[in-house]
Amino acid sequence: MAADLTSVPQSDPLRVYRYRDGLYAADLLTAAVVHLDFFTWLGANPSTKEEICARFEFAERPTDVMLTLFAANGFVERQDDGKFHPTLTAQEHLTAGSPWCLSPYYASLKDRPITQDYLKVLSTGRPANWGGDEAALDWHKAMETDAFSRSFTAAMDCRGFYLGQALAKKVDLGGRKHLLDIGGGSGIYSCSLVAHHAELKATVFEQSPVDRITQRCIVERGYPDRVFVETGDMFKDPLPTDADVHLFSNVLHDWDYPEVRELLAISHKALAPGGLLIIHDAFINEAKNGPLPVAEYSALLMHSTQGKCYGVGEYAELLREAGFEPGAYHDTAADRGFMTAIRR
Repeated sequence: MAADLTSVPQSDPLRVYRYRDGLYAADLLTAAVVHLDFFTWLGANPSTKEEICARFEFAERPTDVMLTLFAANGFVERQDDGKFHPTLTAQEHLTAGSPWCLSPYYASLKDRPITQDYLKVLSTGRPANWGGDEAALDWHKAMETDAFSRSFTAAMDCRGFYLGQALAKKVDLGGRKHLLDIGGGSGIYSCSLVAHHAELKATVFEQSPVDRITQRCIVERGYPDRVFVETGDMFKDPLPTDADVHLFSNVLHDWDYPEVRELLAISHKALAPGGLLIIHDAFINEAKNGPLPVAEYSALLMHSTQGKCYGVGEYAELLREAGFEPGAYHDTAADRGFMTAIRR
């Protein structure tokens, strides 16, 4: 029997989400404290992000994620000169020479596989293998295999059953008729949106072998007459041009700036003027110092994908650059939210 996509749980799963999303944050802190003695160095050398990258020979993306995590924790602060400084907490508890320094407390964790991974990711900018498994492929290559794509899509499907309804109840789709769910995985967000908006139909644009999983899931949920599947690579194949809404749900955070720019340009090309773009994701705030659960989740994404959690301001700039007029950010559930933009 198909699940009711308009039903809601009686309890709040926020803590369950946060344990999983923040799983790798402690390893990134351990790498910085034990292997790099980062806070001791920063205390003697307040620096911009660019100067930190140059000193440690780090790539920009993972360095940005690391600094955002530390700012969200209250370990560093960026002052008016653009330089990061350790806070009093970091000076007392994460800096060598302080009687309260806790670096030795972290030393026994220095050989954890994920901690070691972060040293490589910081240096190369390339993602580590999924889950820290040295025998595994990185996430993007793994998604091209049938076994991994099935297990990963199932994981995202169970998450989307809750988050999709939260999005559907908050987003204004009045007057919109056809949604294109780009990289939509199992189609859970498309199904949730049409379940809450009677005039809406949707198409999920997914690559093989995920497309077969998508089709099966849509049928099992009971929406084959309102949610359809079109097979294609979102980077290589043209998008359908008959949709007046585009959705990127938990997609852009898997990619670095060049790919995000490319995907927004592809969306802009396929949408008619006045078309609506929705970005549903976990967002860093304008100041890039939180929220802490999102900064922790960004550390996980930085480890295993080519992306991170982008800030509201970063998305607004990227959207304008691509030819969209960005709207405001709105919270939904479990540290997620959405931004909308209108195609100019």
